[in-house]
Amino acid sequence: MTAFDGAGVGAAPAAAESPVNVPIEPDALAERLARAHVIVQAFEHDLWHQQRIPPGQKVKHAAVLMPLVQRSAGTQVLFTQRTSHLHDHAGQISFPGGRVEPEDRNREDTALRETEEEIGLPRAAIRVLGALPDHEMQSGFCITPVVGWIRPPYRTEPDRFEVQDIFEAPLAHFLSPGHYQRRRYVVEGLDRRYLAIPYGGRYIWGATAAILYSFYQLLRAS
Repeated sequence: MTAFDGAGVGAAPAAAESPVNVPIEPDALAERLARAHVIVQAFEHDLWHQQRIPPGQKVKHAAVLMPLVQRSAGTQVLFTQRTSHLHDHAGQISFPGGRVEPEDRNREDTALRETEEEIGLPRAAIRVLGALPDHEMQSGFCITPVVGWIRPPYRTEPDRFEVQDIFEAPLAHFLSPGHYQRRRYVVEGLDRRYLAIPYGGRYIWGATAAILYSFYQLLRAS
């Protein structure tokens, strides 16, 4: 049985953290992503440490694409909303991605393949800038977040079985720690905690929120 605490357990991961307000430039971001494992791990928050694959659990490798879209009004983040009938993570807001397949050359290849399959965005439209540190989940998934840069115009053709909606949101919203909330749920008597980010009438949480928060950590590091 799972119980969700809708009120949350805190306003933000760390009250002392400040919003990031820096120009997002792809070349500079690629350089920073090359050092992401060192930078982000130095700023890991307590919720991140809870997300570890339990000992003895079979590891399932996956990759997602965090697509950044260059707009004149500012950088946007592209998200998908999964359809409500899916067995896993039904209706949730996520990044395009999925499990690593034997034919994939690397995690970047997985993220690009899944993105093309799910939303019809071709590889040629995406400049891969690098990757954030892997995100482990209690379910046994080890997710590699690949960061991609997209210059409009671009076209998408979603797989309607998997994808209910595709939308963009301002990156600036996710670079303000005050927008992050601590939430909790109880499953089989165990207390689990996670990050959530309300945006308009949408609710971004779990692995997607944790990936966004690690990206915020990457940018706020001096």
